[in-house]
Amino acid sequence: GRRYIADENTTVTDLAVDAARKLMSEMSLAAGDIELLIFVNQKPDFPEPCDACIAHGELGLRKSCPSLDINLGCSGYVHGLWIAHAMIASGAVSNCLLLVGDLCARATDQTNRKAAQVFGDAASATFLKRTEEERTATFVMGCDGSGWDKIIHPFGGMRLPYDAASIDLSVEDAAGNRWTAQQGMMKGEDVFNFTMEVAPSLLAEIIAAAGWKKEDVDLFAIHQANKQIVENVIEKAEIPAEKAPTDVFSKYANNSTNSVVMVLCDQPENAELKKTIFCAFGIGLSWGATAVDLTGLYNGGISTYVPPVNRMNREQQIEHWIKHFKGE
Repeated sequence: GRRYIADENTTVTDLAVDAARKLMSEMSLAAGDIELLIFVNQKPDFPEPCDACIAHGELGLRKSCPSLDINLGCSGYVHGLWIAHAMIASGAVSNCLLLVGDLCARATDQTNRKAAQVFGDAASATFLKRTEEERTATFVMGCDGSGWDKIIHPFGGMRLPYDAASIDLSVEDAAGNRWTAQQGMMKGEDVFNFTMEVAPSLLAEIIAAAGWKKEDVDLFAIHQANKQIVENVIEKAEIPAEKAPTDVFSKYANNSTNSVVMVLCDQPENAELKKTIFCAFGIGLSWGATAVDLTGLYNGGISTYVPPVNRMNREQQIEHWIKHFKGE
């Protein structure tokens, strides 16, 4: 399998803004056309301000375009779609730019064989707008907050800020996998059990809620946690394997927040995708599924981010913020 890892100076915002610029160019969207920006990301550039405001500035969006972050991982794309649909359906806005991404690979110690091989880094941009056509979207969402500690990054927030002791913390498990305070941890067996309990029934529920039948669906975009988990979910849900790709994990690994949209973008350019189901689950513990009609969808596919040559390195950034603080 393959995976793509961002370098030390690349952030989710860099990837998402690059994706947005590509999409806006290919769809002939002007910055002034966008009425709402939603950014789903759990690896922010800074503790504050939110990345949505940074992306707003980078893209040069109009000042009347509100921009907000959603802090979610694997279920995040579906949550972003849900909120964007709700805002458009309510009449609050007529369109929305949805940015979604994560840097799980870069945030994982590459000597940790349990986790490092699973994750890849990616971000996406999706543009949604109101249409007069009859185009329904059905959502089933949920959360089990009693399992909030099953996938967690304990250090670096207000509960456990970094200090000298935690910066140097390094712990090995029985298999020799290393964990540090700079990375998250996952209780793999508990998460697997959660997935097998939630995902197959979630698929059945969203199909029923949409009034569809399994054979009606053109594509099941299921969160690519890993190939075995997706295969188990498909089997338990009795979904046709040819309609539910598992090889996207082999190509790009687990992209967390961006996982289900990666399945969509990986489809052939000429694929006729009308009835599509996205099914995502993970950190929180949270989940979401949607049944959408993608008739007429523009799919920009997958591209590789090329970092700009003139960006600041770590030392230059530190010097920049010192001068910023001093008012120089």
